[in-house]
Amino acid sequence: MGILKFLFYLIFPVIHAAVNNCPFSLCGNFSLPIRFPFHLEGEQSPYCGYPGFNLICSNHRKTVLELPNSGEFYVRNINYLTQQIQLYDPANCLPKRLLSLNFSNSPFISSFSRNYTFLSCSSQNIGSQFIPIDCLSNSTYFVSAIPSANLVNPLPGSCSVMKRLLVPVARQERYEENLRDDLNADLQLAWDKPDCSYCELNQLMCGFESIYSSQVVCITDYHAGTSRQGLKVFRIIALCVTGPALIFVILMASCVCYNDRIANITRNAASRSAPAAIAPQPEIIVTTGLDESTIESYEKVVLGESRRVPGPNDGCCWICLSEYNSKETVRCIPECKHCFHADCIDEWLRINITCPVCRNSPAPSPINVASSNL
Repeated sequence: MGILKFLFYLIFPVIHAAVNNCPFSLCGNFSLPIRFPFHLEGEQSPYCGYPGFNLICSNHRKTVLELPNSGEFYVRNINYLTQQIQLYDPANCLPKRLLSLNFSNSPFISSFSRNYTFLSCSSQNIGSQFIPIDCLSNSTYFVSAIPSANLVNPLPGSCSVMKRLLVPVARQERYEENLRDDLNADLQLAWDKPDCSYCELNQLMCGFESIYSSQVVCITDYHAGTSRQGLKVFRIIALCVTGPALIFVILMASCVCYNDRIANITRNAASRSAPAAIAPQPEIIVTTGLDESTIESYEKVVLGESRRVPGPNDGCCWICLSEYNSKETVRCIPECKHCFHADCIDEWLRINITCPVCRNSPAPSPINVASSNL
């Protein structure tokens, strides 16, 4: 029973994941819904999300996405139809994060990007082309950023180029737009795999075809589909568990029966062995039952209508526990006068040398087959 409990607790998490219908989750009471391809760690099964789309709910109930080579960002919004995610920096200094931004080993790419040049200046330059970055500046130098296309040449003497990079922006470049807000906006990223846009466009759920497949499909009845899949997996697991468990129970029962049989044989052998001689014998002789001639020498009685059995006997056979009937033949053991059905006692004496009732060893007696109507 202990092994069966161990197997149950070992398999239960798998069954739970299989029958889980992957409902959407929330991090906080008024946050955005989290569903496939994203999954919220600790709230949803890993099966409910696509690899690389793990989200974390922080202690402050903020939804967090960790990019493998760029650290953690807070999630402001997820657009499942356009497959875009909007991120912002927990420290409110996105330009600093942009300087080391790296999308490698991540499923996300920038929706749009624009070339920027970051400048380090020894004095603050006042001008419409320069975008001051307060969180990167201090009292000794000032950091600015400007679209590379608008960079003046030559640069002011107090400035030097820190880095040129493509900055992910929220929208495509338009000449009439004010570019000063790009570095203060959120980080807008997109993903192209898995492609769930068709499912979202048709108001269908998107998810894995099964827990054994990485194929992403549209699910018409999401709850029914996962329930059927979970039931199928449950049946497979139940079969795998109950089969070995049944074999184990049969083997254990066989071992118990075998041990009981050996114990009974040992006890019977001990009870049959008597201290016939004081001197130790060189070997133990194991005696089986009586021979046929000795058994046939014991008295047989055919019962009459009264069904009365001679000697200290009851109205039933002590071997088969059946009542005696008229015309039945009984055999009596000469020493103790205990009688039994002839067939019952004959079978007993072939494998035993003692009376089934008093355990006395009968001595041979002359053949005396009597037929009487008692």
